[in-house]
Amino acid sequence: MTDPTAPATPPAVATAPPVPAALTAALEAELPAAIELRHALHREPRLSGDEADSRDAVADALGASGATGGAAGSRLEPVADTGGMLRLGGSGPAVAVRAELDALPVVEQTGLPFTATGPVAHVCGHDVHVAALVALTRAVAATDPALLPAPLLAVFQPREEKAPSGAADVAAATAFRAHDPAAVLGVHVQPELPRGIVSVRPGPVNASADEIDIVVHGRAGHGGYPHRTRDPVLALAQIVVSIQQVVSRRVNPLEAGVVTVGQMTAGTAPNVVPAEATARGTVRALDADRDEILAAVRDVVEHTAAAHGCTGEMHVIPNEPAVVNDDGLAAAVAAFLGRRRRGEQAPNATGLTLDTLFRSCGADDFSHYGDGPSGLPSAMLFVGTADPGAAPGTAPGLHHPAFSPDDAMVGEVARALLAAVVAAGHHLAVPPRPQESR
Repeated sequence: MTDPTAPATPPAVATAPPVPAALTAALEAELPAAIELRHALHREPRLSGDEADSRDAVADALGASGATGGAAGSRLEPVADTGGMLRLGGSGPAVAVRAELDALPVVEQTGLPFTATGPVAHVCGHDVHVAALVALTRAVAATDPALLPAPLLAVFQPREEKAPSGAADVAAATAFRAHDPAAVLGVHVQPELPRGIVSVRPGPVNASADEIDIVVHGRAGHGGYPHRTRDPVLALAQIVVSIQQVVSRRVNPLEAGVVTVGQMTAGTAPNVVPAEATARGTVRALDADRDEILAAVRDVVEHTAAAHGCTGEMHVIPNEPAVVNDDGLAAAVAAFLGRRRRGEQAPNATGLTLDTLFRSCGADDFSHYGDGPSGLPSAMLFVGTADPGAAPGTAPGLHHPAFSPDDAMVGEVARALLAAVVAAGHHLAVPPRPQESR
């Protein structure tokens, strides 16, 4: 069996022309204003479903609020309730680029001059993603959309962090489909990668994620008479330990999955055996079979509870499928970005070095753009934020109250997106070359 952690063998791809110099120059000119927008969004974050203010700030920055002609010259089109879209370019299939508007219910601890002061914070980098996409969109509008090989559809998506998924709603929206998106690109800052690295590869790059609620029903009673009870706390404790063995003993060790229990609740007094104990957690699968892991966890819950004289049940709250990068699209983007890695002149002008190994068991609702029979070719890029000299895992990670990428990341993400958009547009326009026989 092939090792899924090894870089996938990409399909043969046609060589794309470089990013037009006028677009590169225009993008650099937009970065100072984009960084100011990042500060404004960071200072006033909005939770999932409440992103209207953030969307309007984006519309104003684009000049697409309808109040003025502005740089983009047209109104930001509503999508998925509190999201917005803007198309630049003529007719025909477009390359869509997604950025997330929402923040998290976290009290920020960064100490930045533009720190959010309430119980909501941008600690997943969405403010950087949005600012970068605004810079890209304004740069395209300020030059000539025809410089791109395909029209650009900028998508400012709500509700990435919380169900119901904003991506699922955008992907299913008639307004989105009316723009004939032929490919969808996403990007995420990634503190597990060193600064200066951009990663893209074919196949699974983020795991599926489902929530599980476990309930164990026992028989309540006095702590001094345990033989008269059926202890759900003991049963639940054993369940939590045992389900950790599902991945190590029921899943191929070359395939990735993880089971996490983050919450346990039981009882009201130290000397009372309660009637019920509950736990909540997540089940994630990268290449492992999502349904097989869930079924195995359910077996452990039910049978372990029964072995303790209790009954156990598990309820699954489905969330995101795995993010699976389209083979051809990811290969085209990687080949374009990889010109720097091969020592050639870097016409993409990202200043970043390509990585084709990174994957994680994090989850992202970006998966919905490429999922199912109506899924579109999609690819997620990761741009590193970690200090190259720091030991791995020592800096605050995603969702940590102190996580905040440097302002310069707005430029790095924007450059990576511009290169990816050009590569994707040429990939759509040029039929792939057949693989050479070996």
